[in-house]
Order: sequence, then C-alpha cells, then structure tokens
Amino acid sequence: MNILLLGSGGREHTLAWKISQSPQLTKLYTAPGNAGTSDYGTNVDLNPNDFENVKAFAKTHHIKYIVVGPEEPLVNGIADYFTHDNTTEAIVIGPNQKAAQLEGSKDFAKNFMLKHGIPTAMYKSFTSDTYDDALSFLKDMTAPYVLKADGLAAGKGVIICPTYETAVKELEHMLLGQRFGKASQRVVIENFLDGIEMSVFVVTDGKNFKMLPHAKDYKKIGEKDTGPNTGGMGAVSPVPFVDKALLNNIEHSVVAPTIKALKTEEIDYRGFLFFGLMIVDGLPYVIEYNVRLGDPETEVILPLMQSDIIDMFQCIENQNIENYNMRISDAYATTVMMVSGGYPGSYNKGEEIILPEITDNDCRIFHAGTLKNKEDRLVTNGGRVIAVTAFGDTLEQALQSSYKQLGKIHFDKCYYRKDIGKDLLPYITRK
Repeated sequence: MNILLLGSGGREHTLAWKISQSPQLTKLYTAPGNAGTSDYGTNVDLNPNDFENVKAFAKTHHIKYIVVGPEEPLVNGIADYFTHDNTTEAIVIGPNQKAAQLEGSKDFAKNFMLKHGIPTAMYKSFTSDTYDDALSFLKDMTAPYVLKADGLAAGKGVIICPTYETAVKELEHMLLGQRFGKASQRVVIENFLDGIEMSVFVVTDGKNFKMLPHAKDYKKIGEKDTGPNTGGMGAVSPVPFVDKALLNNIEHSVVAPTIKALKTEEIDYRGFLFFGLMIVDGLPYVIEYNVRLGDPETEVILPLMQSDIIDMFQCIENQNIENYNMRISDAYATTVMMVSGGYPGSYNKGEEIILPEITDNDCRIFHAGTLKNKEDRLVTNGGRVIAVTAFGDTLEQALQSSYKQLGKIHFDKCYYRKDIGKDLLPYITRK
C-alpha cells in the first residue's frame, strides 16, 4: 500500500524509518520531509496544511493512509476534511478537529480534565479583557507560577516564573504584548506541581487503547534544566522510576478515564494520544495533552517497538486495536538532539553538516532540521538539526553510545546538552 507521511522533523524521519520496515508498504511519500526521510521514500513539496493539494496528491498516488506527524494540520481539521470527502479513500491517522482541541487549546483541555475528574493542577484562564483579574489571581497564589499560552506555540508556550514580579512581567508580554501571537490571546495560569515529569503515549481506535513505551524528555536548552524551553533536547525510554504500580495507576487514573471521557463527549478520537505527566509523591497529574507523537520522544519509543506499525494503522481503521500485537524491546533507548547555535532564539541555516557513516549497530541518526542544498551537500535547515538515538542493555550503555556518535558529528556553532538522562541514573541504583 502507499502511505503519505506529513511533516519534516525528527519525529517524521523516525516514522518514515519505522513504516519502511513493514512488508505491507509499497511506496512511502513524505511531505515535505527532510534529508533523512528521502532515504525511505520520496519527499514531496506539499504544505501539510494545504488540504486541497494533499487530497489531489492522495488521489493521484492512491494513498491508503495519511499519517500526520505535527499537530497543526490536526488542529486545522485535516481528519474531518478527508472523512467528509467522498472523492478519495485515504484514511487519516490522527484525531478529528474537535478531539485536537485537547492540544489546540489549553483552556479546553483543562476544562475537559476537571469535568471528568482527571487529576491536574488548579487553574484559571484569562484574556486581555480580564488582565486585572489575572493579576489578582496571581496575588492569591504562591510562587512559582505557571503561565501557558492557550494555543499552539511549538512547545515553547509554557513559562515557569519564580517570583510574582516575574509572573506579572511575563503575563504582560503574553497577553498584552502577544509574545506567542494568537496562541497567547488567552493564557492559562495554574498551580505549580513539584515533582518529576514523564511522557506516556497510547494509540486508540476510539473505543479501546494500547499503551506505547513511556519516556522522559528534556525541554530546557541548558544543562541541569536551565534556560528557556525548546521543542526538546533529548529523551530516554523506558523511564527507570516507573514501576508496575505507578504504570497501573497512570493507566487507571489518567489514561482509561480520558478515553472514557472522549466517548462520553462523543469525540471520535483515532490516533496517537500523548499525556504529559508530573509525578507528585508517587501520583500522576496531567500537565498537558498532545494529539500526536511527541518529538523527541518518538525517536526513542518507536525504535523500541518491534511490531509492524502498518498493522497498527489497520487496527485504528477497523477499530480493533485490542487485537494489535504490541511487542516492545526490553532495551533502553536514548536520544540526544544536536541544535543550531542560538536556538531556541535566532540561528543560522545552511551550515554544512559533517555526518560520518554509522558503524555502530546500536545507533541511529534521525534528521530533524536538515536538507540537501543545490550542491547536494547536507546542511542545517532548522533549530533542532540531528537526533542521535542509541540502545543498550543499560541506560548508561545507551547514553554512552549516543554521546560517542555525537562527538563525530559537526556543523558550525552546533550545541547539545551533555547531561541527558543522567538525572535518572540514581533511580536505577536504588532498585
């Protein structure tokens, strides 16, 4: 069968790599793709948000599944567009527009959680018209303060403020100064949860679900989690502090109630669902939902999956995900992101990348912001450039392999964190 994959980052390169392993695949197209995705199929010059052109391509190339990597096309309603179109048989792997509000609007997601008893932090939402009320709300809270842009902000719309004065300044920038554009026309202010973060992923057919490998990602640009948020600087899977008891608690108090609530609300959710969790005193609280696979978590969870991902797509289509034979490796996977100097602020593009051939069978390189220039040279084309994923029987082995390979890659002003996963090593020692 022919598959069209939408997106251009490390997540999409990993999906392309995984999809290409299926014997059921005839032809893979990625729109627009990057220098890495072209190794597994054909890159197509299509805008994922131009649904008319996506439809025309799907019809011409007899596409069976449209796999949506990034959140924006889902929030814009690509699943609805193809569901209501009778001129193509292409099926979108991803939730409809109403379901996508779980990521598209923090306010919608928080209301959804509170309505259905899904554990999360106390909050209130404000606009520029209620700016004075927001200041009063902050005064009644205790530091630190969590401010979230309501809409999509490429993973950078959450700001943790250590003092009231900082919170007031950031709130002004977000609500009155439109720091994140339309995304911050509404701002959610919520209580700070003091714990440790992790990511949980499931795949659902609208009726049932299957748990995917869990992970921990690292959002801050600086070591020891300092500096501004990025789209993600690295990830580890599985998470060493997650035991069977915690995983059961997450499934029964967070995941299952969410799936049940979607059905109660008559929201037809088919695809991947991400739970950003904070574990506080051993209990899970939902920080956020994402309506697609995370990045860079995809670079560690998909390589651990040993089952055919196209079988998964078919189970989503036929609403029998309970029959999907999910097989997961018992290895550790780690990924470290190499980024452009200056990211997440301004940075240069077009820097030539020195990328040696991989000789380590336990290592994979996934492209994020890359392309081939007119001279057919590999160059940077984004803030996050290369993700180096490695595997090992232990977390330390996987990290050593990732960093060993990273040391061989270079482009001008490249940067990566050198402490990914190291905060988790003590949890292994305690076991």
